[in-house]
Amino acid sequence: MKTITVFKGDGIGPEITDAVIEILKAAKAPLSYEFFNVGAAEYERNGALIPDEAFQSFEKTRLLLKSPITTPIGKGFRSLNVTLRKKYDLYANIRPAKSNAAVPTPFPNVDIVTFRENTEGLYVGVEYKINEDTVHAIKIITRKASERIIRAAFEYAVSHNRKKVTCVHKANILKMTDGMFLDIFKAIAKEYPQIESDDKIVDNTCMQLVMHPETMDVIVTPNLYGDILSDLTSGLIGGLGLMPSMNIGDDYAMFEAVHGSAPDIAGKHIANPTALLWSACMLLEYIGETKIAANIRKAVDNVLAEKQHLTPDLGGKATTEEYRDAVIAKL
Repeated sequence: MKTITVFKGDGIGPEITDAVIEILKAAKAPLSYEFFNVGAAEYERNGALIPDEAFQSFEKTRLLLKSPITTPIGKGFRSLNVTLRKKYDLYANIRPAKSNAAVPTPFPNVDIVTFRENTEGLYVGVEYKINEDTVHAIKIITRKASERIIRAAFEYAVSHNRKKVTCVHKANILKMTDGMFLDIFKAIAKEYPQIESDDKIVDNTCMQLVMHPETMDVIVTPNLYGDILSDLTSGLIGGLGLMPSMNIGDDYAMFEAVHGSAPDIAGKHIANPTALLWSACMLLEYIGETKIAANIRKAVDNVLAEKQHLTPDLGGKATTEEYRDAVIAKL
């Protein structure tokens, strides 16, 4: 039995978390749970975005299943995702986007895994007000962070029988920062001759992804581009409601849905828990419970294929709870 920390988050967070935990229990996942409320609502209640006990739990379990957390735009506190990634050095943000035959899109053959560097780039949030009319943002790229995310992408390609790793950059303009990232990529690629490697400029990559996504396999890229491209790839497979992710460091691992807290539909019981559920499957695989993860994935695929209990974002009319019960029934 493995204990994991669970952050319930804001907006739809508590609803989809409850649904996922019920499915995990029905699947007999060998997990016990320590639950915490975090985010804007917790801040308003108790003056802390993340309670000290929640940090302490994660530092003990080293495994975190995290629901969406609201981040104010342009003001207020810093993103809790960024805070957690920095605090626990969760340097690899891994987001798989894979087509599902039950979810019709114009792109039936997408199978792309994005490796996003998670600790630096523009996301360090270093900004300087020069005067009333000028603000500078600082982008930081280091050799250490670049090497470990690029190596992680190649190691994943080897262990998961992938064929190609593509470095996405803007080194034609950002010759020092992205230039160094690209140089490091080319050097490390030579250590993996069995894996095809290439590089693409980020704007061209966006075009290629919506014209020929089947040509992309594993992508490795600095922080900001990874954020944008992984949302794009989620659109190719049917939306953010189907996109899981994991944030991995040497000592800690956090698993979360890519989508936001969707406060506009909070409490309406129509949120789709699939992305968080598939993130939980990634957690199960991470700890070696691959059979249970496969059973859950198969149950979800069956529910999606039958189209009888789909949430509104997938074109159905089911509630979160009806979708949850349908998955449990398939288990």
